[in-house]
Amino acid sequence: MNCVGIDVSKGKSMIAVMRPFGEVVLTPFEVQHTASELSELVKALKSLVGETRVVMEATGNYHAPIALALQNAGFYISIVNAILVHDYGNNSLRRAKTDKKDAIKLANYGLDHWLTLPRYVPDEDTRMMLKTCYRQYQQYSKVQTTIKNNLISLLDTTFPGINRLFSSPIRADGREKWLDFVETFWHCECVSKVSENMFSVKYQKWCQRNGYNFSQTKAHELHSFARSCITSLPKSETTKLLVKQSIVQLQATSSALAALKQEMNVLAEQLPEYPVVMGMFGVGPALGPQLIAEIGDVRRFHSKKALVAFAGIDAPPYQSGQMDVRSRSISKRGSSALRRTLFLVMCVYLQQSPDQEPIYKFMDKKRAEGKPYRVYMMASANKFLRVYYATVKAHLDALNKT
Repeated sequence: MNCVGIDVSKGKSMIAVMRPFGEVVLTPFEVQHTASELSELVKALKSLVGETRVVMEATGNYHAPIALALQNAGFYISIVNAILVHDYGNNSLRRAKTDKKDAIKLANYGLDHWLTLPRYVPDEDTRMMLKTCYRQYQQYSKVQTTIKNNLISLLDTTFPGINRLFSSPIRADGREKWLDFVETFWHCECVSKVSENMFSVKYQKWCQRNGYNFSQTKAHELHSFARSCITSLPKSETTKLLVKQSIVQLQATSSALAALKQEMNVLAEQLPEYPVVMGMFGVGPALGPQLIAEIGDVRRFHSKKALVAFAGIDAPPYQSGQMDVRSRSISKRGSSALRRTLFLVMCVYLQQSPDQEPIYKFMDKKRAEGKPYRVYMMASANKFLRVYYATVKAHLDALNKT
């Protein structure tokens, strides 16, 4: 048997082919992720005598080209978690690390775990696109938070606290009332230097132009607030430029997030588990596609425990000799994105308090026992994930039988 260890990096990979007892079949060599070089690699591996399996670490998107090329060529591919390989074979005090050593290490790992290597099954196009959209959604969310904090910090020097005077929800297109307001009234003197009646007329026209409801009481509140503000930056063209540019960036990011959210719903609707997931309490058009994107096809997990471990909300045992730790933390050795989504779902349970929902009853029971906030939230998320696994898997299995 031949085990091919592939140490993947951006645009290229290091290949090592090993057999049992340390026999080197092919000296480690480098392959670029181009059509011609991957084709040559396929030919070289097909010329090997005996069964061949390929092992590589999960490396974000970097491993996809070579994994798909070898998968399409008919090879047995196994994508293993880097944590599993990290400490394997560390029988030396030296901490030498090279791509060649890593490729040989992966090949030897594959030989030692030959019978239990999980087979790589690539996601179908819809699931892959949904997950990619969610990854981009996460990145844009981080950017949005950074830009929003920067804008609020800037407004503290021109119109301090103005963002707290508006409570209108975010529109479907991502626009927010306070943001549209400061785009026009970017300095408190834009409001305070005119009479209340004049500002009321301007504010009414602004509301009509932007599709917001006008309130005379709100106009009075805004004018009074502006007159009480103390600023550190003057009303100048430079100040206006700083505020306007920050707003443009935030609006662009918010629009991108709204478009991604809509596309995620369109993609999720095409998947068979969508109606079942959306029927679960706490899951709506925002969190439903996120759950489906991150979990993928639930049948790829052999049990509920495997899915819980994937989320990193399991509490592994810790016992040695006479020591047996009962109060354990969650492992966090899984998808942080899934943990975040699960936490948001639990927040919905906490806010709406649905007395008839089993998961909320479980959460309330843990609270009554005096469990800390994070403990009962993660324990409830664990239970939710087990229910998700059982419900969705039963639905998918039933569809396969029909």
